[in-house]
Formats: sequence, C-alpha cells, structure tokens
Amino acid sequence: MRLPVALLAVSIICPLTTLAAPVVENAFGMRFVELPAATFWMGSVDLAEARADFPDPADADIADEGPAHRVTLSKPTLMGQTEVTQRQWLAVMQNRPGPPSHWQRDDWAELPVVGVNWFMAQRFTEELGLLDRAYRYRLPTEAEWEYAARAGSDGLRPMPLAQLGEHAWYIDNSGDLPHPVAGKRANAFGLYDMLGNAWEWVADRYARDTYARRAAAPGSARDPQGPELGERRVRRGGSYHCPRHLVRPGYRTADDPEQRYSVLGFRVVAVPRAGDDAR
Repeated sequence: MRLPVALLAVSIICPLTTLAAPVVENAFGMRFVELPAATFWMGSVDLAEARADFPDPADADIADEGPAHRVTLSKPTLMGQTEVTQRQWLAVMQNRPGPPSHWQRDDWAELPVVGVNWFMAQRFTEELGLLDRAYRYRLPTEAEWEYAARAGSDGLRPMPLAQLGEHAWYIDNSGDLPHPVAGKRANAFGLYDMLGNAWEWVADRYARDTYARRAAAPGSARDPQGPELGERRVRRGGSYHCPRHLVRPGYRTADDPEQRYSVLGFRVVAVPRAGDDAR
C-alpha cells in the first residue's frame, strides 16, 4: 500500500498544547516532540544505585554506563513521539517484518514494528524521507535518545519505581506481549514508550569505553555521534519482555546490526529540510 499522493506534498505543523513540549505532525500523521537544545548529564550518576536495582548486584555488568558526563545537544531535536508502528512501516515499506502473530491481532496497526535490524530501520528513514518534501528522517543518536528518555531527570529513572508500570510495558505488566504505542503515560517531555514496549535501535556504534573517552576529551561531548569504528549498534530502553532493572534510561546494550529480535524496534527523528545541515 502506497501512501496517498495527496499526503506526499507537504508536512503540517500542528502545535498541541496539552503536552510538555511543542508537537509537530508530518503529512503522514506521525507526531514529533520538539525538544530544545540542552546540556544534560548522560550516563548513570550513581552506578552503585544502578547495580542495587539488579536482582543480583554482583551480576550487574554496567561499567559502560559511566562515568556520567555533561553532554550538549546544540540544536533542537524533533523526536518521534512514539515508536514506529506496524501501520507506518507497512505504508512505507510494503512488507510485514516480525512475528506473524503481531500482524494477526485486532490491534496490529498501532503495535510497534519489531523484527527489524539496524539496516532495515535505517532504510525506513531513507524511504520516508523520499516521500516528504518538508523533512528528512534519521535514527536518533544515543545522546539524543537518552536526553529524551531522561526527560529532565538525572536519577535512575524519571519516575519513582512504584510508578514505572504507569509509564512502561515490561515483564511485570505486559503479559509478555507488545502493546499499542502510547498506551501508557507520556514522560515529562510528552514522549511515549521511551522505556519498555520495544527496544529501540539508535544510530551510534557501541564501545564499552565510549563515556570514559568522551569524559577525557574536551569538546567531544558536544553533539556526540558515538565511536567511528565498531560493528555493533546500540539499542536502548528495554522491552515488554524485560525485567525492571533493564528498563531505565541509563542501561546500554548493543547487537550486530544484522540482528533481528521480536522485541526490537525503533523511533525516528525528523529534520526540517529548510536550513538542514545534515547533522
């Protein structure tokens, strides 16, 4: 199914005052929250607290979450308000990745698309951009993703643990199944499912010592793009299948970019073409 030609001509700017930040809607009904330029703490400020969140702190191999360091995002970011859905994927790519059972559900259209590898997610951004005269699209950087997920907090999570289930689908409340996007409360920035529901690919390559190198190199924490070398790509946020200790903004993991999981999807960033610096 191709998107209607009438939807390809322009994108519509549509402020929604009910959310914490301005929201724009493109011609295809995808919404993006406008996050301002900012400086924030990236990484886990208290690694001891993060380890204590694990069932067995001795098994908490999370040294890659530190050291916490100040990162500057010098430009506003139009972050996808939700994970890319199966409906959106089908309209652009005309195929159905992931478990067939997800596509057979009555609520299939608004489930996060999963079973896509990093290259497939990247291809979606390129194909969507070809259909849109107003925006191009890309995966968020790891820094952009974490800033969006933290939503102004530098703690273990942007909400008390007792409220995690109000904001995230994870193993304790999901029934070990994905759920339609935006079914839980948005975070303070007005973004949904930054934690839980589906893991999310980001643009960056993974290195265990990324934060240590960045903290030691003045200037490298401004609009960081991740390591220049490395095979694996970062995924973030946890999923409906995850226990709570993996469902937090600071947790990092990575996979081969060819890897496909039934719990792994993505969201996209929109970049206005006017004045686009192809960052």
